[in-house]
Amino acid sequence: MVGINNIELISDRPTEVNIAEIAEVKRRYPNHAVVISLMVEAKREAWHEILARCNDTGADGYELNFGCPHGMSERGMGAAVGQVPDYCQMITEWVMEKAEMPVLVKLTPNITDIRYPARAARAAGADGIALINTISSLIGVNLDTWAPMPDVRGRGSHGGDAGPAVKPIALNMVSQVAADPEVGLPVSGIGGIETWRDAVDFLLLGATTVQVGTSVMHYGFRLADDLVDGLSTYLRSKGLHSPSELVGKALPMIGDWGQLDQEFRLLAKIDQERCIHCNLCYAACNDGAHQAIRFEGSNGTSHLVVEDDYCVGCRLCQYVCPVEGCITFEELEGAAAIH
Repeated sequence: MVGINNIELISDRPTEVNIAEIAEVKRRYPNHAVVISLMVEAKREAWHEILARCNDTGADGYELNFGCPHGMSERGMGAAVGQVPDYCQMITEWVMEKAEMPVLVKLTPNITDIRYPARAARAAGADGIALINTISSLIGVNLDTWAPMPDVRGRGSHGGDAGPAVKPIALNMVSQVAADPEVGLPVSGIGGIETWRDAVDFLLLGATTVQVGTSVMHYGFRLADDLVDGLSTYLRSKGLHSPSELVGKALPMIGDWGQLDQEFRLLAKIDQERCIHCNLCYAACNDGAHQAIRFEGSNGTSHLVVEDDYCVGCRLCQYVCPVEGCITFEELEGAAAIH
């Protein structure tokens, strides 16, 4: 699964049923954290009313949904709030007036600079940030009916895309918020987490906790055991004792493009013993990169050779190669970058 597109809106179950079940879950599992997700209309009295009903559930925190990109945003909720820092701050301030538990503000990725709403949440007194929510998207069109997919009686609408495909976007935004000195709040990372390796990526880029949604739909709740086991093994391999020791460790290595070593150069090497002569690397390099791979020899005995003067180490050939370890790279010390 690369991802899924969601055009559903919030639950149609009565609010009193949800609140009763939240209280029951906390009663049955008192040692587990229960966080309530909230999204109501942009009126102070509406937020105060829902908080008054939720404060007595025994739950451990609130997550304010300022990120839903479809349906609710057209009603002035969800992403319509998260896209406007002033609204984000205003509503968070309303919540902080009545909330009796810690408050996370869940932000939308459908914005130019994620740091501004995060700063607004901080200014309003929020206890933490959660990101990212789903990405506004259309996933395709039925080529027979011309209706967007998924369709409802022939009509479609933009939805929220989630799953592994959104992870790179989520990691970038988590790192931006975590590194921003004007935010300085704990970050709960969301977006495409399937394995313990994904969780470690988020922790290293500044997340203090991670959330999993789409992959639970795909694999079930047993995924949580895999995440815990894998993360525990990884920590032991590094001589570490807690996930908190990973938080933000990769942030100092991220900078502007101009800070990168412009003299750095890699050179591709093709292992002729491993090569299966599919020629995918040749096609990719010839049509989409630097024309640095050529055929040498005659039919039946030909093999692929890397032209050292043209290869810039872009790694495209390695990405398309179906044989692991067939194409590797070596660093050329002191070599000038090739234009």
